[in-house]
Amino acid sequence: MARLPASANFLAPIIAETLLDRLTMVTRNFPRVLLIGAHDPALADRLRGICTELTIIEAGPRLAAASGAIIVEADALDLPFASFDLIVWPGGLDSVNDVPGALLRLRALLAPDGLLLGAFVGDGSLPRLRRAMMVDAVRPIARMHPQIDLAAMGNLLQRVGFALPVVDVEALTVRYGDWFALARDLRAVGLTSRLAPTPPPLTRAEAAQIAAAFAAQADPDGRVAESLRIVHFSGWAPHPDQPQPARRGSGTASLSEALKPKG
Repeated sequence: MARLPASANFLAPIIAETLLDRLTMVTRNFPRVLLIGAHDPALADRLRGICTELTIIEAGPRLAAASGAIIVEADALDLPFASFDLIVWPGGLDSVNDVPGALLRLRALLAPDGLLLGAFVGDGSLPRLRRAMMVDAVRPIARMHPQIDLAAMGNLLQRVGFALPVVDVEALTVRYGDWFALARDLRAVGLTSRLAPTPPPLTRAEAAQIAAAFAAQADPDGRVAESLRIVHFSGWAPHPDQPQPARRGSGTASLSEALKPKG
């Protein structure tokens, strides 16, 4: 990612715009902000405009050098507790070694009533590519990082202590003329496997088989419509002034009465 121009990452500005739109719906100030991954420079600039202190972290030294970030993995953050009012994570949660551990650390870094807001490419994405890579002539090796589904993300936020968790999914369709163009995009947005050890490279024969299997799924115009499922998530550090759910069994209205036909 660091060796490519920022414009090669087509997904970063899409996610950044959506996160900023959601942030505008929150009617409170966030003086201290943590940004995990400055893959879209415009996002960092916008966040600087709404806060008094912006901290950026990156897992890779080249990416960190480009944005002036701290080099650290999200699941290894060692910063003072309650030191941020807003944490923005625009992609990459699914690639850390310890997802629950990373969320637990972020929960501890948020001040009371602080907000965690993020997005990542979730389960069910890239179905045509996955189908193409399962052809018999290709070795069954994990070449993409495992993906997190919607339900699992909601459960994780609740389990680590976030209040008012919200998780939803946005479908994005991108059309490609061939598999090689898709592979270039996946490298640019960091969606290839980050598992260690690095999987062995594809042979020429394997690459040709995948390309042919991918092309076989094309629409009549010769282009393949690939799908990305962008999972958006948010959660708040608990605070006494936040809305609380009613005590179980405290309801007074009868559902059966409400459903009875009128007249």
